[in-house]
Parts: sequence; C-alpha cells; structure tokens
Amino acid sequence: MQKYNPQKIEKKWAKYWIDKKIFVPNLEKAKNPYYALFMFPYPSAEGLHIGNFYAFTSVDVMAKYMKLKGFDVYEPVGWDAFGIHSENYALKIGETPEKMLQRTIKNFRKQLQAAGLSCDWTREVNTTDPEYYKWTQWIFTKLFEKGLAYQKEAIVNWCPDCKTVLADEQIEAEGLCERCKATVEKRKMKQWFFKITAYADRLLGGLDTMDWSEITKSAQRNWIGKSEGARIVFKAKPSKFLRLSLQNNNIEVFTTRVDTLFGCTYVVLSPEHELALKIATSEKRKEVEKYIKKAGRKSEMERKESKEKTGIFTGAYVVNPVSGGKVPVWVADYVLAGYGTGAVMAVPAHDERDWEFAKKYKLPIRKAIVPKKLLNLPRNLEDIAAGAKTELRVESECFTCDGELINSGKYSGLTSEKAREEITKWLEKNKSGKKEINYKLRDWCISRQRYWGPPIPVVYCKHCAKNFPKARLFPSSSEALGIPQSQALENYATITVSEKDLPVRLPEMKSGWEPAGDGKGPLAKVESFMRATCPKCGGEARREADVMDNFLDSAWYFFRYVSPRDKKAIFDKKMGKKWLPIDLYVGGNEHAVLHLMYTRFITMALHDLGLTDFDNPFKKFRANGMILKDGKKMSKSKGNVANPEEYGEKLGYDALKSYLLFLGPLSEDRSFSDEGIRGLRHWAERVFNLNARVFANVKDSAAIVKKLHQTIKAVADDMENQKYNTAIAKLMELTNTLYAAEKISAKTFEKYVVITSIFLPALAEELWSQMVHKHVRRRGGKSIFLEKWPTYDPKLVIENEITLIIQVNGKVRDQITVAVDTKENDIKKLAFASEKIKKYVPNVDDIKKIIFVPGRLINLVV
Repeated sequence: MQKYNPQKIEKKWAKYWIDKKIFVPNLEKAKNPYYALFMFPYPSAEGLHIGNFYAFTSVDVMAKYMKLKGFDVYEPVGWDAFGIHSENYALKIGETPEKMLQRTIKNFRKQLQAAGLSCDWTREVNTTDPEYYKWTQWIFTKLFEKGLAYQKEAIVNWCPDCKTVLADEQIEAEGLCERCKATVEKRKMKQWFFKITAYADRLLGGLDTMDWSEITKSAQRNWIGKSEGARIVFKAKPSKFLRLSLQNNNIEVFTTRVDTLFGCTYVVLSPEHELALKIATSEKRKEVEKYIKKAGRKSEMERKESKEKTGIFTGAYVVNPVSGGKVPVWVADYVLAGYGTGAVMAVPAHDERDWEFAKKYKLPIRKAIVPKKLLNLPRNLEDIAAGAKTELRVESECFTCDGELINSGKYSGLTSEKAREEITKWLEKNKSGKKEINYKLRDWCISRQRYWGPPIPVVYCKHCAKNFPKARLFPSSSEALGIPQSQALENYATITVSEKDLPVRLPEMKSGWEPAGDGKGPLAKVESFMRATCPKCGGEARREADVMDNFLDSAWYFFRYVSPRDKKAIFDKKMGKKWLPIDLYVGGNEHAVLHLMYTRFITMALHDLGLTDFDNPFKKFRANGMILKDGKKMSKSKGNVANPEEYGEKLGYDALKSYLLFLGPLSEDRSFSDEGIRGLRHWAERVFNLNARVFANVKDSAAIVKKLHQTIKAVADDMENQKYNTAIAKLMELTNTLYAAEKISAKTFEKYVVITSIFLPALAEELWSQMVHKHVRRRGGKSIFLEKWPTYDPKLVIENEITLIIQVNGKVRDQITVAVDTKENDIKKLAFASEKIKKYVPNVDDIKKIIFVPGRLINLVV
C-alpha cells in the first residue's frame, strides 16, 4: 500500500492549482458570484503567525465549499504594506521599508501558496504600489470636497515610542499604543481629520440589520456611544478680573441628566479646554497654568483610573441657568477633553466622581433627586430637602437613579423623565440650551508624522489665500512645512492636488526616514518633494509633510480587488455591482473599532459619491477567536509562538488547517497543542489509506449508504453555519463507518472524497486523481474542485430509530433503542422491563414520578 506523504502531495497540488488557475474566476462572465475575503495581511515580519493562518483558513474552507456548490468563487489576496507595522519592523532590523518588504512579501506569498489556499494570485494588490495609493489619495480629495476631510489644531494621542499621532481607536483600554504598548501621551498639534462623526447615526443604525458577529456589533455600539440629552450654556458671571468678553467665557456642557441641573454646585473644565486658562482670574492664573502643565504629563488612562481626584479653582464663576445661582469654575484632570464638550456640570449628589471631588475640596452637595428605591419609604420631603431628620445616604447604586425631583423649584415633585422634558423646553425657550444627541465617537485623525505611508495630497499656497479664505494653514505648523519663520504669521490656502496629478509619489529616502519625534514628518526634510506647484494658480507652493494612516489603505482595498488593474477609476462600477458587497469576511475581533468601523465609514462615503448602492461592505462578518498556547496569547516575547510553516512541513498543511478548525467554534479562543495536530494527521492518514479498500463493483451495506447521505446533509448544514468543528467530527464518524467494512464502492468513496476535500484539499485531490485512472472515470484528469457537491436522498437522512437513556433518580442506569414513533406508554413499559432497571426499581409502585423527555431520556424517581 502506498504511504501517505503530505509534504510531497501538498507541494504537487499547490503548484497545480496555481498553474492551472483552478481558483481564478472569470470576474466579467461569472453567473453566480461569491466573494470570500480574509482580513488584509500586512507583511510586517518575516512570516505568517498561526493567528493569521487561522483567519485565512476559516475563509478558505468556505470558499472551497461554495465552489463545489456551484458558485463562481473569488478569494483575492494582497498586502497591507504601508504603515507603522512595516516601518517599525524595518527600524528594528535596520533596513529601509522598501528593501524589507521585497523579502517579506515574497516569503508571505510562498507560505500562503504552500498552504494550498484557493486565492486568486493573478489579481494581487499592494498598498505601496503608486497605482494603488493613487486612489487612496483620490478618496482624500473627494472627502475634502465634501467637507469630510479637514485640518485643525487639536489635542491628539502621541506615542513616544512610535513617535507619531494615533487615532482614538488605536489606543488600548489601558491607555497604551496598540502596536508598541507604550503609554500614550496628549499633545496639541495641527492634524488632518476625517469627519466620521457626520456618519455616527448611520453607523449606529446600520448595525441593527447587519449579519455580523454580535460581539463586534456590541463593540461598535459602545464605541459610537449615543447619548440623548441637552447642551446647556452657563453664562460667565461678571468680574473685574476677567479680561475677555463675557460671551467668550460662556461654558457649554452636555448632559444626559438635565433633571439634576438644580443640583449643580460647580462646573469643571478639562485641563485641555480652551477656556481653562483664559477664564482664570489674574490672581489665580499662575496656579491654574501650573496645574494644567502638571495634568498634561498624565496619560488619559492614569486620569481615568486615578483614585485621587485633583483640581484647581480658577477664581471665575458662571450662572446656573435655571436657579440663577453663582457656580464656581474648576479645572480638574478627571474631566477629559475628548468627551462631550470637555466641560461638565458637577452634581455631586448624583455622580460618584463629582461627589468624591466635592468631598475633597469641601464643595456644596445639593440633592435634586429622591431615587425610586426610596420613594416608598416613610419620609418628610421638607426634612429630606433640609437634610435634617431623614438623610439620603450617598450610595453608588443611587447616584444615577431616576426618581422624583426635590430642591428644584417649580419642577419639584416631577418624575425625572418628565422633568428632563420640561427643563429642556425651558432652556430652549430662554436660549440657555437645546436638546441634543451626543456621541462618544470622535473624528478619525489620519495624519501620521512618519515616512512609510501615502503622502497627503495637499499643497499650501500663499498666493491663493485671498481666494480661498476658508481653508488656511495654521501658522504654528509653518516650521514643519519648511516655511521661513519670517512668514510664520502669513496665511496659506489649503489646496488639494488635482486628480490628473495623482498619485503624489512617496520619495525614496535611503536615510533620514526614521521618525524624529519632534512632531514633523520626515518628508519635511526632502526639499525636492516639499517644493510644489499650486494646482489652482500655478504659483509656488509647499506640500503637506505628514502621510496618511495605513488604516485608510485597508478601509477600501476590497473595492479595488474587483478591478485591480483599472487605471481610470477606483473600481469598475459594473464589476462592483456584480461582486459587492462581500459575501463572507472573517478576521480578528480586535479590529472591531479600528478597521471595521473605518471600512463602514468609507463605504458610506463612496455610496454618497454615487459609486455604490449599499452602506454595509460585508453581507456576513464573523470574528474569529484567538489561538492560545499554554493557555496564553501567542507572543514572541513569551516564546510560545507556533509557526505554521514548521507544522506544515512536519505534519502537513491539510492536518494543520483541519486541526485549527476542529479546535472549537469559530468565535471562541482555543488552545493549540502538538498532540492535537497529530490526531488530525492520523485522521488524514486514515482517509488516504481507505483508497486501498475501494472497488468498482462492490455493493455497500445499507448502513454505509445511510451514513453517507446523512453526512452529506449534516456537513452542508454545518458549513452554512460555519460550524467547522462539528462538520469535521461528522466526517470522522463517516470515516469510522467506512473502516468497519472490508470493501467499499468507488461510487461511495467518490462522494466521500468530495465532501472531505474542503478540509483535506491536497489529500482529496491526490485521491481523486488516482480514482480517475483506477476506476476508469474518464474525467480528463480535472481537479476535484471542478466537481459538484453530492446530493443526498431525503429518505435516507431520516432516523428510523433513536436511543433513549433510562435514569433512576437522575443517574443513568440503562439505554434502549426504539422506533422513532414509539409511544410514551410503550417506552415506559420497556423501561420497567429492563433487567438493569429492575435492580434499582424492583417494585413499580415505588415510583413517585416519571420524567419523560421525548427523543432523549426517561427518568424514574423512586
């Protein structure tokens, strides 16, 4: 008998599939398109890790199944090669990104091809190709035209190790850079933003009808963070110490609890708030300035989690709009600039953080709500209001409770819900506030002070400043652009590069491309790049020195795949209509609020530009769990990384891929072990060895035929629901059934090999080629993946018998096999007649209760 040699077999068929273009669909003529895609791989290391490989495999197995089901399947591949991932690795090994990527992409390609994935290698894309990033820049210009790309000075996230700005979504919960794990700082810088907040409502509402993993949709809902409330104006109290106009010192806050407004006893500004220093009185100014600098040295996470609340009184006061009372203004680091307006109305009786702060600085605590849980207790409202005989205890569970208003003027006695409605109406009538919906979501900062990325297609022209007064360069950024200091106060018009002049090519930098950490992009040092011609007036202009976040590259790549060589458009609309949106997308849930949010935003923007007729880029998205080793997330620093190439060469890629899918449900984390892979390797070997039992003229037993048809249906059902682990288990059961027979028919074996091919593709292809010759099935040597998924006989998949468990007092004592339509009374009689049961229930009269679960069990309680 021929010995199973997976290394030889897999190498042979991987080459065959590529050479014969077995997995290359005709995109134009496809009649039944199915677009399967795994998340964009970035070649930022020497090779794949097992986590990448698992996500790719979980898409690939579905692609092969759908091809057998008769679909024209497209599984494209390319490289997310720009950005901080690639650049940091190049820095680490002392190479330029260009040189490093030539090697790493070649190796990644080799690994994926060796693994036998059904990728279309004829339509590969690379984000660093000027013909690709030309369209990334085109997207920027179109968003700029629509007012969705803008520049402003803002408090941004700065990674001191990566030496660049990060988007909010690139910060982990602990306040660390998602890439290098350094503690992220706050800096005030001029940056480019995409106005993703303009789509907040659509991004949130669209989640309700999407077939996505629920964990992903929940993460996006929380990140968008919709809040309904009111924006309230606290007008500045006249003071001889204030040098600015009163109107300029009005403070706006957003709150969801307008019903607690009468309980506001002070207002707090974040240290970054534009009024934090301006509103301070002259005698308090130095103290406030010192505090702001000190707070600026803390990370956002330190400020969030600090048990000790710190702050400084500004000396200024504002007026509570409903009570007319004077309210002091404080600056405190527990208020963050990125949330709401960067200012809060402090209601210490009904907010735990405000209460802790008020206690520390001996500020008034005024109750405005009687929580619902206390409404039914005997009480005297006057005493409660005075805080005399009946004391309302400050308990964390009561801070945010709705209830009944007290100490709230004419609104006292109203429920919280009614009071919110009435107080908001009064604020709007008196022009002191308005009803508003607020989002936690912040605009997407796309500027990066790095080298390895698509240049932002913008020039700054001083000659056009008069004609384009609404788009001006911030003077403070002139140094970064190489504009002479003497011109620092001049205004420059912001002009996007015209489409005919795209792409703005990234200049080659063999040295000096490393980030300096001074807030300037390395491109500012390349004078030949910075010097530009204004596309509006033809005069001398300066280019933008920052590059774009590589998450923009990956936010639209799946559009490019439908016409990757198109020179006239970002993608062919006709092809887009045929192939998009994507039928199946799989990737790690760690990208739930990075990549996936951005893809939805860009898709919506392209829809509004008239390029698509859909808002959701993926019909179905499934998040895959992590692969753990020794119970921990794989990490090079921990020395527990599993290299897929090593296991593929040692035990075979078919066994490795099947093992990863067999470990458990797709969405769950699972533990990797060498012993487990060997188990799947053994199964693959058994499948291969079955070929020796196959004969052309054998008649299979009824049990084999029935099991085959049941498995065909069961595996198809599991595949439709991406239950890969149970599908493999059912194939293993069928394997055992076939092994129980000395001989099996070629007809049965053919169907068995076809349904097994989705998990053991190279092995199945080898067996198929042998059957073509052995059983004279003259198919011209065609690939098994040009076959069709076998049909099943509905009559054969119905179970005629079932096995029922018999319990006594909940413990299993016997089991019986009965016809599926056996009546309950007859089952009871069979249970009583069992010799094993008689040992525990010698007298039927001792039975107090009988619990019968149809199709499963009967429990006798004695």
